[in-house]
Amino acid sequence: MSLPGDRLASSSWQSMFQSKLPLFGHRNWIVVADSAYPAQSGAGITTVAADADQLEVLRAVLSRLASASHVRPNVHTDRELRFVSEQDAPGIDAYRRQLDQLLQGLNVQSAAHEEIIRKLDKVAANFNVLIVKTGLTIPYTSVFLELDCAYWSPDAESRLRAAMK
Repeated sequence: MSLPGDRLASSSWQSMFQSKLPLFGHRNWIVVADSAYPAQSGAGITTVAADADQLEVLRAVLSRLASASHVRPNVHTDRELRFVSEQDAPGIDAYRRQLDQLLQGLNVQSAAHEEIIRKLDKVAANFNVLIVKTGLTIPYTSVFLELDCAYWSPDAESRLRAAMK
């Protein structure tokens, strides 16, 4: 199922993800979103709906990224996620525990939701973004994966830049 305004239509988030991953590299993003995530209109953004559990989608995406030789994810989550109460969003405590377990060992940063959205809009002006929208109805649970080069480290880049001076 494709959302209005999408550049590409797909009936399967898995096939969309599998077709884009070999093309994606440093600076591309993949978002595993909750159900209230907006359909962004940037030219570089493709949104596809997944009829699957959000954490299952994220687990599948992270598993495939772990076996990719060309990219690795830097994870961004909404800062608001840590402050949502169980009273206001039943299931949030269990979700946070499962998410923390799933993201263990990865580079995870959090920022205000609007800050991440602005960054994504800016990135989409030049690079492609794939948003996989799930049916999860707990707020601030979207997970943003900023892809980085898997075979070149920030330390190697720093050494290269220093040598070029």
